[in-house]
Amino acid sequence: MDGFQAYGAGKAGGAFDPLTFLRQPQTVVGVLCWLFSIVILGCVANEGYVNRPNEVEEFCIFNRNQIACNYAVSMGTLCFLCCTTFLALDVYFPQISGVKDRKKAVMADIGVSALWSLVWFVGFCFLANQWQVSKEDDNPLNEGADAARATILFCFFSVFTWGGLTLLSLERLKRVSFEEEYNKLFSPPLA
Repeated sequence: MDGFQAYGAGKAGGAFDPLTFLRQPQTVVGVLCWLFSIVILGCVANEGYVNRPNEVEEFCIFNRNQIACNYAVSMGTLCFLCCTTFLALDVYFPQISGVKDRKKAVMADIGVSALWSLVWFVGFCFLANQWQVSKEDDNPLNEGADAARATILFCFFSVFTWGGLTLLSLERLKRVSFEEEYNKLFSPPLA
């Protein structure tokens, strides 16, 4: 069975094809996750802090709750680094020769993707709540309102993109589990 692959990759040692890599659904969704994390981080870091004319210190636009801005900046940064790491792992994945190592990589991808989906759901709920209870008196010029809305929106989108990555990784795991069973049943014994 030359057409079978181990955990969604061909035989180890093959040449890297960037077009094939970029056309994979997992790569496309991973790049979307990466871009969404940049948008979230950029919106909060650039326009998430405002100050009133009579105040010296800046405050978080989300109900003056510093924790909300810190959460968005921290999760945006960690998500960016995580996306970069897993995109690099996807590039390196066909070079991994051991089936057990590939299985570990797929299992890690499933766990991390599911965790990030949960983290962004919590972030969406938290930031939307803090934005909803923000007082108009704290920001009379409505500075950064578009950035706050964009942050909330991209947190919402991130829930689904990370959930999609989880489903794609689960599909990869199912496909390979079937291939392993097929190979066990129908491969000729080694002499």
